[in-house]
Amino acid sequence: MFVVLLVLVFLLSSPSATLSLHHHHHHRHHHHVLVNQTISPDKELHRLRRARSYLSKLNKPPLKTIHSPDGDMIDCVPAHLQPAFDHPELRGQIPVDPPERRPVTNESLDHGASEAFQTWHKAGELCPEGTVPIRRVTEEDILRASSIRRFGRKPRRHIKRDSTGSGHEHAVMLASGDFYGAKASINVWSPRVTDEFEFSLSQLWVISGSFENDLNTIEAGWQVSPELYGDNYPRFFTYWTSDAYQATGCYNLMCSGFVQTSNRIAIGAAISPRSSYRGRQFDISVMIWKDPKHGHWWLQFGSGHLVGYWPAALFSQLRSHANMVQFGGEVVNTRSRGYHTSTQMGSGHFPWEGFGKASYFRNLQVVDWENNLVAPRNLRPMADHPNCYDVRQGRNHGWGTYFYYGGPGKNVRCP
Repeated sequence: MFVVLLVLVFLLSSPSATLSLHHHHHHRHHHHVLVNQTISPDKELHRLRRARSYLSKLNKPPLKTIHSPDGDMIDCVPAHLQPAFDHPELRGQIPVDPPERRPVTNESLDHGASEAFQTWHKAGELCPEGTVPIRRVTEEDILRASSIRRFGRKPRRHIKRDSTGSGHEHAVMLASGDFYGAKASINVWSPRVTDEFEFSLSQLWVISGSFENDLNTIEAGWQVSPELYGDNYPRFFTYWTSDAYQATGCYNLMCSGFVQTSNRIAIGAAISPRSSYRGRQFDISVMIWKDPKHGHWWLQFGSGHLVGYWPAALFSQLRSHANMVQFGGEVVNTRSRGYHTSTQMGSGHFPWEGFGKASYFRNLQVVDWENNLVAPRNLRPMADHPNCYDVRQGRNHGWGTYFYYGGPGKNVRCP
């Protein structure tokens, strides 16, 4: 049984790159304190120049900038100038029109939770028509990475089924077959991430190809990654690769590829409100599906907001369809102190605790060859270490196919 292993975006290779990520406003100070001990001023200056050069290419000139209450800057960039159109296959193009028909479902499911949105909306401003909101990448974001060249990407690593060796642990539901998309509503929490180089995410994967070298994946959901964002907020994110994470693909819009069309949703922006233990529950609806007419893979967030698409030209194996979908949680366990991490998955509580305590995915659906949303038939659970993070499936009228997942990590049965 194979499972796609999402890999930590950056492996910090020297003490100079070790930052304290728990206090965002101290990042630069900590960086330079450590740098002075290990890297010559010339090398540090070179690194700074490279970071600024990279930023000048990545951050496009905005028509307007919105200051989010959480500190993010959201740039409203003309749609035809976004990073996607730096890609050799896409250069000179403009965003295509939305698909004529979205996948349809016969089920009307009621959910008992409220929809979460994005924190920057609290600023009371939207990007003008014809522009797309892009979370500005800062100098500090890049200086947290060990390699500017690999910024926003996962490190090259051979995909292994055995998560223990790679430090990645999953609690997921997966299905094999011919799929043209997937959809789920994902409960949003703020799991504790205890090591600055770990992350906790909850997402869906659309997968095709072999796990050795030509794996194609499209991924979307929410993640907490202090290393990538400098904080502990759950953020809406995407990822893609067409060569098993070797040289293609990236998070969000940190490379050219994904084409954004929405002027309302910012990829990489924080999600709010978040669920609380025994309190109100919030979730986000995420759907990825292939447009039968043009072959692009579209992303929808919330109740009907088309975010944009991954052009068919980016892929090899996903040109036709997916052969696996996967839903669930993943954490990185660095074991940096010799014992299991206390990084939480989902809410940090085990599935058996149920609604309001454990995190859930509800209304799991897949897109069939007729562009219909149907319940997946052959779902099976997979938890690498059930005593650390587990998964439990169910089905009822209100939630369709659903599951609870997650856990606290380190505990008496998970040393």
